[in-house]
Amino acid sequence: MKKFDKERVLLAVAGPVIALAVAFVLSAIVLVASGKNPVEPFAVMFEQAGFSDIQVLIINQASMYYIAALAVAIGFRMNLFNIGVDGQYQLAAMMAAVVGAHANLPAALQVPLLLLTAVLTGAFWSGIAGVLKVTRGVSEVVATIMLNAIATSVIAYLWLPDVFGVKVGNNNTTGEMHESGWIPGIDMGAAGEIYGLVLLAVLLGIGYWVVLNRTRFGFDLRASGASTTAAAASGVDPKRMVLTAMLLSGGIAGLAGLPILLGDTHTYSLNFPTGIGFLGIGIALLGRNSPVGIAFAALLWAWLDKASPELDFHGYDKEIAVIMQGLIVLSVVVSYEAVREWGLRRQQRRVGAELAAGHVLGAHTNTTKEVAGR
Repeated sequence: MKKFDKERVLLAVAGPVIALAVAFVLSAIVLVASGKNPVEPFAVMFEQAGFSDIQVLIINQASMYYIAALAVAIGFRMNLFNIGVDGQYQLAAMMAAVVGAHANLPAALQVPLLLLTAVLTGAFWSGIAGVLKVTRGVSEVVATIMLNAIATSVIAYLWLPDVFGVKVGNNNTTGEMHESGWIPGIDMGAAGEIYGLVLLAVLLGIGYWVVLNRTRFGFDLRASGASTTAAAASGVDPKRMVLTAMLLSGGIAGLAGLPILLGDTHTYSLNFPTGIGFLGIGIALLGRNSPVGIAFAALLWAWLDKASPELDFHGYDKEIAVIMQGLIVLSVVVSYEAVREWGLRRQQRRVGAELAAGHVLGAHTNTTKEVAGR
């Protein structure tokens, strides 16, 4: 491996490693400050990861985190900050649940219909922010935050009994979906079932890498994110790329809630997971927008979620996992900036050394020529 490639790998790995190390240290300091053992909580959570039922829960949760983080990463690669993934996936799951409860087609048609409903709903919702940005210059951050609030209100309206809502006790639901839209899981025996749509998360990760790194569109997307001016000079329409990136980000976001919807709950209710879109931001940052890095980050986040409840039985607050997640996000921002500055300084020193070496070689060559001329 070339020296330059080794440095790139080192820079790519250093950021997440430093961020995790700092987060663990800071979490331990918080525990010490509260009079707790700084090591035992982590030992308890690591022990939980060895149980097969917890492993199944971690994989299932990570599949949703992974899809949400991919949606965020697409925006990041275009230098866009799609904070609306949370509203996009919740509204998409709601619409897929409504369609699944009212349409009863054969499974070969029902499942693709539900997937398409979720993709189109998420793309439509994010597309609103994209259109506002390219036509009116509205920041996608502001637009997507507002659209999250609007999505919550739309969901509340759709839950009304006169619309699509079905009351089950004190719970608002969309009614149970027809079985033709259910996706069977992977039976792990006593440990439970892994969601069938975990495979969809894997396929999305592969597709994300192929499109970004092996297609002209992916090159245009990355080039536009790096410099819209340079991309425009090479014939790329920046506005078209912004709108396309927002549509793709929202379309993938729409799939984030489907693993649990089609594999477990089979209805959209008040108990449906929320906040996955916001967690996807931290996961995408930790994974550095890489499909493999995001996978490890999603598993880490899911482990913190599913292993932390055991802390209550050992005299520790499970909120330590939430604190650690927040510290990871903070550490990621700081460590990446520190690693970036370190990389720039190394590059500057290397270029300076090469220029100095070239100057010495040139002077030596000129001297040799003068001697030979004499």
